[in-house]
Amino acid sequence: MPRSFVSFTDLTKEEVLQIIEYGKKLKKDKFLDQSLKGKSIGLIFMKQSTRTRLSFEVGVYQMGGQPIYISASSTQISRGEDIKDTARVMGRYLDGIVIRTFSHKEVEDLANYSGIPVINALTDYQHPCQVLADLMTITEVFGTLENKKIAYVGDGNNMANTLLLAAALMGMDISVATPPNYEPNGKAVLQAVEIAKQTGSKIEITNDPKKAVLEADVLYTDVWVSMGQEGDKDKKKLFEGFTINKDLVLLAKPEAVVMHCLPAHKGEEISEDVFEQYSDVIFNQAENRLHVQKALMSFLFKNQ
Repeated sequence: MPRSFVSFTDLTKEEVLQIIEYGKKLKKDKFLDQSLKGKSIGLIFMKQSTRTRLSFEVGVYQMGGQPIYISASSTQISRGEDIKDTARVMGRYLDGIVIRTFSHKEVEDLANYSGIPVINALTDYQHPCQVLADLMTITEVFGTLENKKIAYVGDGNNMANTLLLAAALMGMDISVATPPNYEPNGKAVLQAVEIAKQTGSKIEITNDPKKAVLEADVLYTDVWVSMGQEGDKDKKKLFEGFTINKDLVLLAKPEAVVMHCLPAHKGEEISEDVFEQYSDVIFNQAENRLHVQKALMSFLFKNQ
C-alpha cells in the first residue's frame, strides 16, 4: 500500500527534517520540482478553506500537475455514499488525494481503500500539514529544532493535538495550557507521552498559561472557536486569561517568537499588538505551507 500522511506520526523524525530541508530549496526555486508532471491530484474540501486550498492548488500547478478541486456539494459523499466506495473509484482516476474534512476516520478510510497516497489537509483531530510548515518556520527562525520548547495557549483542538505529537516525535519540549475541560484529545496526549519516552521530549498539560510559557522559545495559539463551533459563544468567557499578550510574552525567553496558524481573531486568542509585532513570523508560517506541502507531495506522489 502506498504511504499516506494521515497523522503526523506517519513520518519519521528523519523524514520530517528531509521534507523541511527540501521545502526550503523549493522556497528559493518554485519550479525546481516537476515530479507531478502528467499527474492528476484530487483536492477534496468538505470544509471551507483559504490557505490550505490555495497552497495545495498553487503547489500542484508549480510542480507540473493538474489539481482537481472537489467540494462537499459536488460529491456523492454529501448524499451518503460510503467513503470506502468513493475511495476505490478515485484511486482509479487520480494519482494522489488531498482531503480537508471533519472526520479523521474518513481520511483513514480514504487512505486504506483508494490505493493511492492521501494527504490529510485537516480533520477535527489533526492538522499535520500546518505543523510541518510550523516546524519549517521554527528552523528558519532558530536554525534548529533541537532544545526548543513550544508553549501552546488556548483551545486543546486539532492544532494542540498535532503539535503534541510533532514535538514528541522531534524531541522538542511542549507545554499546552487550556481552560479546564478544554484539554487536548486524550488519545493524542497518551501517544505523545509514549513517543516522548523514546525521544526525551518533555510533555506538559496545564490550566495555567503563565506556567506554560516559562522558558518557551515559541508561543503558539489558534482560534478559540473552531470551524463548525461558531454557535459556542459562551466558550469565549471561559478563555479569559488565555490571550497571548505582551504580559504573557514577557514570561517566555527574551528571543521567543509568537506563532499563529490563522485566521486570527485579534483581541481574543492574541492581542493585536502582539500579532503585529510577530506578523513576519506568522505570515511566513502561512507562506511555508506552500513550500513544505510541495516537498511532501514530491515525497509521497512522485512515484505514483
